[in-house]
Amino acid sequence: MTHSRPSAPQNSYPEAERLDLVEDLHGHLVADPYRWLEDVTDERTTAWAAAQDELAKAQLAALPGRDRIASRLDRLMRTGSVGAPRWRAGRAFFTRRLPDQEHPVLYLREADGSERVLLDVTAMDPTGLTTLDGWSPSLEGTRLAYKVSTSGDEESRLSIIDVDSGELLDGPIDRMRFSSMTWLPGGEEMIYVRRLPPEAVPEGEEVFHRRVWRHRVGADTSTDVLLHGDGLDMTFYYGTRVSDDGRWLIVDATPGTAPRQTVWLADLRGDGELRRIVDGDAEGGYCSAWFEDDGRLYLMTTLGAPRWRLCVADPEHPERENWTELIAEDADSVLEAVHRVPATADRPARLLVLRTRHAVSELYLHDEVTGERIDQVRLPGMGSVHALSTVDKLTEGHADDVWLGWADFVTPPCVYRYSLSTGAVELESSAPGATAAPEVHTSQVTYTSQDGTAVRMFVISPVERPERPMPTLLNGYGGFSNSSTPGYRAAALAWAEAGGVFAIASLRGGGEEGEEWHQAGMRANKQNTFDDLHAAAEHLVATGWTTSEQLSIMGGSNGGLLVGAALTQRPELYRAVVCSAPLLDMVRYEKFLIGRTWNDEYGTADKPEELAWLLSYSPYHHVREGVRYPSVLFTVFESDSRVDPCHARKMCAALQHATAGSEADHPIVFRRETEVGHSARSVSRMVDLLTDELAFLASAIGLDLESR
Repeated sequence: MTHSRPSAPQNSYPEAERLDLVEDLHGHLVADPYRWLEDVTDERTTAWAAAQDELAKAQLAALPGRDRIASRLDRLMRTGSVGAPRWRAGRAFFTRRLPDQEHPVLYLREADGSERVLLDVTAMDPTGLTTLDGWSPSLEGTRLAYKVSTSGDEESRLSIIDVDSGELLDGPIDRMRFSSMTWLPGGEEMIYVRRLPPEAVPEGEEVFHRRVWRHRVGADTSTDVLLHGDGLDMTFYYGTRVSDDGRWLIVDATPGTAPRQTVWLADLRGDGELRRIVDGDAEGGYCSAWFEDDGRLYLMTTLGAPRWRLCVADPEHPERENWTELIAEDADSVLEAVHRVPATADRPARLLVLRTRHAVSELYLHDEVTGERIDQVRLPGMGSVHALSTVDKLTEGHADDVWLGWADFVTPPCVYRYSLSTGAVELESSAPGATAAPEVHTSQVTYTSQDGTAVRMFVISPVERPERPMPTLLNGYGGFSNSSTPGYRAAALAWAEAGGVFAIASLRGGGEEGEEWHQAGMRANKQNTFDDLHAAAEHLVATGWTTSEQLSIMGGSNGGLLVGAALTQRPELYRAVVCSAPLLDMVRYEKFLIGRTWNDEYGTADKPEELAWLLSYSPYHHVREGVRYPSVLFTVFESDSRVDPCHARKMCAALQHATAGSEADHPIVFRRETEVGHSARSVSRMVDLLTDELAFLASAIGLDLESR
């Protein structure tokens, strides 16, 4: 008997020239037929993208139930949000987004309870294209530093205003992308991180080369004092902290996204020299250092503790041999944050310790001297504490209170207040437009991956147990030690409200179980991440939640790599895929934008062994002709300054050429947007994006968006 490869159906996809381009890389013959799609200025690329736009517009507009799912998403996202306050001298600074607002607004609440808008980026730019990237009030609460960027480019510009008058005191100062800003006491100076000007660095390295500067408000930046960074790794991301008395400066640095930090400490009242106290290259591991009001140096670290531990030291003698372990590593939970609550007349100071157990937040009180656990704070449910806040030493009253930023799968970001004296946790500020969430069931299940590892997954569904298989959307990330934690997801609620199951897997590569969990899904171990997703899919099928024909997957950025690998490795397991802002050509990813900062996570094609890792799963290089691939929707953003859209362009062309599926039943669609980037966007644009993504998946797997 003879077997022949099934011929590809006749599809009307835009024509894409296939180059006979094969390179010998460390003995591997690597084909790259769509190299020309890397060049966004190439006339062929322009024509191809325009044709894909027309195809996507027609396909997406015709999807059934679009209006219904858009209405659901709009209602669920118009709940708004509110953030935990930052206290400065009796003033509370916080964000709130009202139901009709596109972006959060920064508010000021005075000691008498009166509130006013301090910063509204939509008022600054009614187009909705400007986002607030960060903000920091001075210790005295009289000045505000903030960063904004436009059209998704994340090229933050720093400005400083007078809080009382609104007068612009400084800025905008450019080249502040991913940069910290730290006030010195008095509000006249700050320490910030800023890139060198493009003309001062080699061509192709303009997005790197950060330095730490001391800046006087209102002074020309040419007079800034260089504190740190010359001669060090050009990919360093720096963080800065200053003790409230202004004496001690901490600088930490991470090379790209590598899981190791170097930490320096300087006495600004002494010689000001930054002395290295943790050598990330030599020791490995994360180390976050800061000061509390008790004068001790706090160090939260994975050194010797993959699930993190807390140490303290005298800043006069900060060397590692002088550290005292205050809170040891816990074998079953991950230490996430520690916050000191100052003493009152009725009680000593306490340490508020935030942990996650299998990605779910837990909060404890510890003795600040012995580190002993005293009590557990009863949180509202299975959710996430995303902020801890107490009053500062210049604020009168509320010394017994802690504010908790909270969210769970059905609760949009809100604020609870915890009283140490009574132990009560009470809702203080709900999301301003909060509406009744659909009735859903949420659970966390455990399944077994291919190598026997236990992995956990959240399941959000309209029923407690399936009576029959249901259309299901499986989501994951699995990289950079980022954890998939419980949080308000309008997409999940809208999907479940329509009768579908939404699942979120805690894959290796993430931080849900600590640094060992992260490293078990990076570099040579990256296949574990994909195996964990496949096992999650198989578990959902085996337990009756769904079938392969009713199963879809969605992921973005590193999660886009995840679903790209999944659809090429197991095309029969998944019926439909949304692949958003993805990395897909893992041989050349370092050549684009900030890609080289990720080589500690993935490996580099410059080294033979590591190239072999990358080639073993690189989605673009595993597209095979004659395979019926799932329906795939690529979503990309032309202003993305992290992941170049060329990844999706090349992968889309490869799939459209290779698939044995018909355009009608298994379409490969390329959706792109301009003037938005990798991260924050307006509510209306998020609704538009999610509408297309969910409607596309629903159409492919049989979820009737109109039935409920």
